[in-house]
Amino acid sequence: MGEASVTASNWRLVEVGRVAMFAKGPYTGRLAAIVQIIDHKRVLLEGPSSNPAQHVPRQSAPLSHVSLTSIVIPKLPLAVGQSGLKKQWESEKVEDKFNNSVYAKSKAKLARRKELSDFERFKVMVLRKQARFEVRKSLAQSKGKA
Repeated sequence: MGEASVTASNWRLVEVGRVAMFAKGPYTGRLAAIVQIIDHKRVLLEGPSSNPAQHVPRQSAPLSHVSLTSIVIPKLPLAVGQSGLKKQWESEKVEDKFNNSVYAKSKAKLARRKELSDFERFKVMVLRKQARFEVRKSLAQSKGKA
């Protein structure tokens, strides 16, 4: 008989300490940590952000209103208090990890593009065309040498 290997799935699991981002509701776009799992559809979240404008008070939220991130605060006690969570949040540098993630960078890029004026969008288009021309020119030169 062959050997069977059991590997963990790549899904982001709902667990205490998992950082989630609100996708709906009044706290859209803010980060919070799962403090306790209420049932299979609801969790208790709190986001002790260093920025007061990004703070999320402790509340229950349906899992359909949050997006789970890949960031986990390890060994977070069940139903940890506000000060304990804030200490763990800052020691793990959750906000820095999230801001350096690919998702956050692409979100910031899209927000920046959305704020561009018509003329700035035109300049971006021209610069992209120039870059594409240079890439194609160097590719043609390398094909010509080969």
